[in-house]
Amino acid sequence: MSQSAYKGPHPGVLAIIFMVLFIVGLSFVISFTSPVHFPHPSESSEVIASYFQSQSRDVLMCAFFQFGSAIPLGILTAAFVSLLRLSGANAPGTYIALFGGFTTAISLLISSSVIWVMAYPGIAQDSSIVRTLYYLGFAVGGVGYSVPLGLLLAGVAVTSGFLKLMPKWMIVAGIALAAIGELSWFSMIVPGLLPLVPLTRFPGFIWLILAGFMLYNNFAQRKSAVA
Repeated sequence: MSQSAYKGPHPGVLAIIFMVLFIVGLSFVISFTSPVHFPHPSESSEVIASYFQSQSRDVLMCAFFQFGSAIPLGILTAAFVSLLRLSGANAPGTYIALFGGFTTAISLLISSSVIWVMAYPGIAQDSSIVRTLYYLGFAVGGVGYSVPLGLLLAGVAVTSGFLKLMPKWMIVAGIALAAIGELSWFSMIVPGLLPLVPLTRFPGFIWLILAGFMLYNNFAQRKSAVA
């Protein structure tokens, strides 16, 4: 079967840009040396409000970079789906990946916007409003991120497995990360499962980068063979 040319951006490069922007944003609110840290949901309203009052600039920069990271993620999702379709995929997996990737990007846009509002002058002084916004941002940017990300990983991994576009270990890793992402849903009723969110997020960065380069290179090789 002849293959049309892929004329979109390199998905591996997009995945790197997505990861870098997100981690740069995170670096403003996460520190392994400072006693000041982004508050955990179990902390009191006073502690949460105090953090956003005293660290408004760092929170603002976090929101700025993480909002920006949603853009390459959305484009990356479109690139993945395009490459899979051009490689011969005609299964629900591509649409699952599309839904998951776009939903993850939208979750990032919403959660970072909520964080930006909390950093806005005057908002942090009202502890009840800050606590409400904090939980909203935490939910959308936590489980609201990891569950749809799992769908993106599953859609790309399973479809790539059917078409033999990536090695088996990548397929297994993608499905395993996807399963962790879906299980993170239960953290909404079992707070002890919250670590499943970062366990999906950070290994997911690496998987997306590797998948981006593998799919792009595989498609280029198949295209050359057909030509």
